[in-house]
Amino acid sequence: MSMRPIDTHSHIQDSEFDDDRAEVIARARSTGVELIVALGSNERNSRKAIALSEQEPQVLAAAGIHPHEAKNASEDALDEVEELAKDRRVAMVGEIGLDFYRNLSPREDQLRVLRLQLETAGRVEKPVAIHTRDAHEAMMQLLSEWSREIGGRLHDGRPLGVMHYFAGSVTQALRYTELGFLISIHTSVTHPKASTAREIVREVPIEHLVLETDSPYGEPQRHRGGRNEPAYVVEAVTNIAAIKQMSPDEVAEATTQNALLLLMARSGPTTQAAASAARGSRE
Repeated sequence: MSMRPIDTHSHIQDSEFDDDRAEVIARARSTGVELIVALGSNERNSRKAIALSEQEPQVLAAAGIHPHEAKNASEDALDEVEELAKDRRVAMVGEIGLDFYRNLSPREDQLRVLRLQLETAGRVEKPVAIHTRDAHEAMMQLLSEWSREIGGRLHDGRPLGVMHYFAGSVTQALRYTELGFLISIHTSVTHPKASTAREIVREVPIEHLVLETDSPYGEPQRHRGGRNEPAYVVEAVTNIAAIKQMSPDEVAEATTQNALLLLMARSGPTTQAAASAARGSRE
């Protein structure tokens, strides 16, 4: 079996990749990466993610307004994100959430914009990609309420979403899985000081885990000081395998199946076609 991991969270549509985006995607493909999801941070950035996904069959898009951008989120911007979220190439509503660490937007704006985008996800019936930093108490309350309203799953049975670049506790991680969310393990799990992330890997069952790079941010230990990119998701695979005493192939396969369940509606031919195209490009 050859590894075919999925990078469920990247920003490869951003300017950091303008000079070599095609090469970055080719490197990911050469390492076996099945799919790359490009997450939006506002309506303009979400449009860029969709445009890239239309050019690159290996890339899926997400549309959303990041909590840092919440202060600028007008009603028109939120309406546009909802329209973008209906696009056939958009797999998730995101990146959305709360960031009470940097507080680049007032907390009341962050909460308002998150609530409205959760409503959007419910209407378009797509999962969410959740950013949470120093805000787990407020986030747990919001997602508990939303999970109850939705019924703990999307209407087609998929998870409600993924907790991106998860940095909470094991107890919080397990509670999020009970609410219907997957936990994303980032390439920073390779850092020597990432003891909490490794504890989460040990304690959270593999059926609740997916992988990400958050490119260009948070490069793995072997590439510290450089730019992260989707090809490096394999570094997370090998690290998780060592922690869980599984083979890298087993970790890649399990997390890929989890990601496919999250990203691909049973009635969604475009995302299924993207996976087939990605596989075909390597055959």
